[in-house]
Amino acid sequence: MKLFPLPRKAVPLAVGGVLALGIGGVLVACADSGSSDSADREAAAPANAGAAKGTPKLRIVDPYIPQPSSTDVAAGYLIVQNDGDTADRLLSVASPLSGEVMLHQTSGNSMRHIPGLDVPAHGKGVLARGGAHIMFMNPNKAVKKGDTVPLTLTFQQTGPVTVQVPVLGVTERPGDAPAAGSPGSTTPGSTTPAPAASSAAPAAVAPSAEQPGHAGH
Repeated sequence: MKLFPLPRKAVPLAVGGVLALGIGGVLVACADSGSSDSADREAAAPANAGAAKGTPKLRIVDPYIPQPSSTDVAAGYLIVQNDGDTADRLLSVASPLSGEVMLHQTSGNSMRHIPGLDVPAHGKGVLARGGAHIMFMNPNKAVKKGDTVPLTLTFQQTGPVTVQVPVLGVTERPGDAPAAGSPGSTTPGSTTPAPAASSAAPAAVAPSAEQPGHAGH
């Protein structure tokens, strides 16, 4: 499988449901990994999600999009916490911000498209800078710090979950204290309940396809 070099240009992203956006600042985004303490910044899945024993029980934690420095792409990050007894899998992401929203994996100086993200039982699936993340290709509008982007995450067992993702500063992370004199800070981690698990058969996951890299993710 071929890896493609990342363009020198970087950008953050935005997602529709619970993600974040960043370009130009995307280099910073993907280059550095890790996540702040998210105990107080969780977006709970729907009240009925995982209500029955043996089903996933998801919470979306610390979703955010770094303000993009380019108009070509944006990036989004979040954590999917599963408190249930059954594993789930994130299959796709959609947002009105872009007609093409994908899951990408950064590896060194290259990036490739991935078909999904596993969320183990009593574990978590992480979309973070420097690793797997959400990419918004050719956003249909410019977003800036303080904006909110709707993001819909579709899971194999739980189904679609929509969250509102805050746009932060290029290098900011959820939980960072606002800089003195900075315009209104954004409160990360709005909570959105997730729908009950679907009884329909799990959707098939398309095989991974390699994509050219995008700077800074």
